[in-house]
Amino acid sequence: MALPFLALEQLTVKLNGKLVLDNISLTIHPNECWAITGISGSGKTTLANTIAGRHFFGGNMTFPTNEKSRVRTVVIHQQHRFKNLSNTSDFYYQQRYNSSDSEDAVTVSQALGLDRYHSRLASGIIPAQVPGMVHIESLLEKPLIQLSNGENKRLQIAKAILQEPELMILDNPFTGLDTEGRKMLNSIISMLAQSGIQIIIITSPKEIPDAVTHVAVLENGKLIKAVTRNAFNPSALPGKVIFRINPSMLASLNRNEHAFFDYAVRMRNVNVHYGNKQVLKNINWNVKKGEHWSISGPNGAGKSTLLSLLTGDNAKAYANEIYLFDKRRGSGESIWDIKKKIGYVSPEMHLYFDYTASCFETIASGLFDSIGLFRKLNDEQHAIVLQWIKILRIEAIQHKALSTLSAGEQRLVLLGRALVKNPPLLILDEPCQGLDAEHVEQFRLLIDDICGLFDTTLLYVSHYRNEIPLCVTRFLRIENGEGIIEQGSIT
Repeated sequence: MALPFLALEQLTVKLNGKLVLDNISLTIHPNECWAITGISGSGKTTLANTIAGRHFFGGNMTFPTNEKSRVRTVVIHQQHRFKNLSNTSDFYYQQRYNSSDSEDAVTVSQALGLDRYHSRLASGIIPAQVPGMVHIESLLEKPLIQLSNGENKRLQIAKAILQEPELMILDNPFTGLDTEGRKMLNSIISMLAQSGIQIIIITSPKEIPDAVTHVAVLENGKLIKAVTRNAFNPSALPGKVIFRINPSMLASLNRNEHAFFDYAVRMRNVNVHYGNKQVLKNINWNVKKGEHWSISGPNGAGKSTLLSLLTGDNAKAYANEIYLFDKRRGSGESIWDIKKKIGYVSPEMHLYFDYTASCFETIASGLFDSIGLFRKLNDEQHAIVLQWIKILRIEAIQHKALSTLSAGEQRLVLLGRALVKNPPLLILDEPCQGLDAEHVEQFRLLIDDICGLFDTTLLYVSHYRNEIPLCVTRFLRIENGEGIIEQGSIT
């Protein structure tokens, strides 16, 4: 029998004194493509980083086919930070909408640095062909700060190919991608597997790429199943009990004191340009108080730019006719006057948030719309934060640093930050990224309850129809920067 590519024997990992991986034994043979799945917090990303040599471990990890005992490994993370031309990476998430910051950003071509490579890689790949392999050849002069999720993911894969890895690990690569983006990435993964690169993918059990031949399932840091793709049954996986929030607990929350308005949003012929590119074209849109909208469209269509005009993060709002809460933008209100009426979460906020803050501090910062907690809470504010921690059932992690949590747990805490003010307008941009199926269903029910009890206005962005709350009855689709009002329903 051929030697394994990778052999794990009783692999154990402790992080911050906590046992995260418990006696993992797994054998991966050459040309096998493995998916590692499991509920949020089960240890998937820790396993990926351990295989990549980023954590100390107990037990044994060997690469029997490689005499050096290690292989060239590249990890493509779920979220990616980059440096600009000023060599800084501590961006605030508004910066992608500011032209001066875009000018300081590295372009796709600069990030790839194709001129650094010889005419051919050792694998025989011509570096200049790599952008075409992952469908980013048209993006070479685009600043990284303006890339969509799908574009950024393909760039990271291109950079990984140029490193000629023997093992490529992709951590939740489908997160944040639209339907076409997921199809494209699926074909790219198949191409990489066929090229001879060993592939390990951390992914949802419902998004197993075509190239996968075997599936491993983790639960509470233990390997509970390792089977062939054909033997894998995602419906038989363990899950968490779905709960519905006690309505009396929600009803005890204070209504937002800023809820007096007729229209949350009115836009009149809104246009946004960046250089020669028009991102939004003649958007006309009205959102009445208490309406619940789905905002959809492909990656890069302009959804995030549209929302940034509402949240106070995009200065181009002042060059357009936009009304928030019946007042025109630029009529004297500050950015904080706007933010105190809005609960907001987005992938950008998740990426750039202060990860040194505890879960409690993160949720509490939503009371002040700050990225981190810089004020002392009074007794009433402290009680409100505790109330939301109980509602979300995250008491066990409330004092842990955000950086120590799984991606799904981090997202749930940031959702708590968006909800803590019980604001009259909720803007939720891909709020369920990183959550497992049970948490998604819990969150949908929670949003339905909040909107029903408090007449909350909702703007909800998701590429997955099953994530959209049932209360949503109105639909705006952004296509090539244009707004299209659609008819339909969630059911």
